[in-house]
Amino acid sequence: MPKTFFITTAIDYTNSAPHIGHAYEKVLADVIARYHRLKGESVFFLTGADQHGQKVQQSAEKAGISPNDFVRSTTDKFIDLWKKLDVKYDAWAETIDPRHKQVVQGMLQRLFDEGQIYKDKQSGYYSVRQEQFLTDKERGADGEFGPEWGQVEFREEENYYFKLEQHKRWLLNMIDKRSKTERPFVIPDFRETELRNAVEKLSGDLCISRPKSRLNWGIELPFDSDYVNYVWFDALTNYISFAAYNPKIDKYESQPQEFLEKWPALQIIGKDILIPAHGIYWPIMLHALGFPDEAMPQLLVHGWWNLGGAKMSKSAGNIVDPNALADKYGAEALRYYLMSDIATGKDAEFSEERLLTRYNSDLANSLGNLLNRTLNMSGRYCGSGLANREVDDEKLNEWSTTKSLDIDARYRHGMESFDIDAALGWAIHFATFCNVAVETFAPWKLAKDANRKSLLDAVLYNLAESVRTIGILISPVLPKAAHGIFDQLNWKMELSGKEERFSLADAEWGKLPDGHVVGKPVPLFPRIEQ
Repeated sequence: MPKTFFITTAIDYTNSAPHIGHAYEKVLADVIARYHRLKGESVFFLTGADQHGQKVQQSAEKAGISPNDFVRSTTDKFIDLWKKLDVKYDAWAETIDPRHKQVVQGMLQRLFDEGQIYKDKQSGYYSVRQEQFLTDKERGADGEFGPEWGQVEFREEENYYFKLEQHKRWLLNMIDKRSKTERPFVIPDFRETELRNAVEKLSGDLCISRPKSRLNWGIELPFDSDYVNYVWFDALTNYISFAAYNPKIDKYESQPQEFLEKWPALQIIGKDILIPAHGIYWPIMLHALGFPDEAMPQLLVHGWWNLGGAKMSKSAGNIVDPNALADKYGAEALRYYLMSDIATGKDAEFSEERLLTRYNSDLANSLGNLLNRTLNMSGRYCGSGLANREVDDEKLNEWSTTKSLDIDARYRHGMESFDIDAALGWAIHFATFCNVAVETFAPWKLAKDANRKSLLDAVLYNLAESVRTIGILISPVLPKAAHGIFDQLNWKMELSGKEERFSLADAEWGKLPDGHVVGKPVPLFPRIEQ
């Protein structure tokens, strides 16, 4: 059975409201998943919500409701947003799900039985906000803990620890080995360098429990009912617990076929959770469970959206609400902006003015205008019936062969290397090229000369084929607009509204048959005025 492309994102922490960073990450994952379906691959797209922890417990107490009711209401906000933004995932991970609890407890028990988890007493300064003990390396130059740690207090308590440091050399070797393959552990490469430097400094083991005396909203340790698991073996485990992993099976190759057909995954995460959670804790957890090096996931690390030069944060009060933007401009306009105005892996400055400019320039003025002109001229000059003529014209031949093939190859390269902005840019570039071609060939002039009827037919056919091809290329980012293009071209109507309507194999030139009748133009991207 062919391997399934497994893509997953960091699960959203339900003690916060959705912001533009959440929207970017999920749309990015959705676009990559749609692209792989466009290639004809089987895809499993997983995302979800992290619902345990001290902050959830405290917020629920403050609201006067149970933690379960609290996470239900906050989780629904994320689900509603993904529906609004047309994010189509195949599975939804919630850490309160009984299936997840069973896998987490199975992993913990197995590692405890193998001596990888032990109990010890710890004393030191504890950040209430970040829910972790601090070391001297977290102190500032003045010897004090910075404001980012919030309230800091001295604590002494017993907890359970996972033997992390003993896997340090393995992790460094795995990162180096994978960097020499087509599937490096971390992309982009400068993030891999940051991770390797952090691993070199790794010392000490990982606290993975909290006593129930101060936190009871979590998954109980299977070997000590006085403690709950703290985050690391909970939230991170969702990537495999909802993909049919069985912790009772110690050999990786003996895992259920359903799991082996999916794993390893492409995991999309923000740069703030690469170190230490996903880049250090997660691979070491998997290694301790017997996952081979080649079964380690691949981490695609994206940057932040900044506002006014500063990272968006709830505490700073500079959060951009994606719900409001989608309601104001439409989900497709927001999806296009998020994918076209940031280079994957780097930071970007959010600008509502840029959203408007890119929409009006790229979509309304270029692509929308091309579709409208193509259908209008087809209706006016050939009764909407296309004729695929062979005409010996140098410019026409360049248009229908070299140009379309170059765009297709460049688009594929951009998508395969996760440079979504570059891939999308080539599709829009093709639309711009076609608009220039309209001015070059001037169909309104050709229509006045009966001797040039064949060239007129060829130009109109090329325009329709170009628009059809562009519809396929933009479909991962703009699925509704792509359907709109196909509907107006009167193409594959039996699959209208269905994702399987689009196939990258159909981007081959000449698919529209001779005599095909196109439809009437309807404004697809009406300009948005300031």
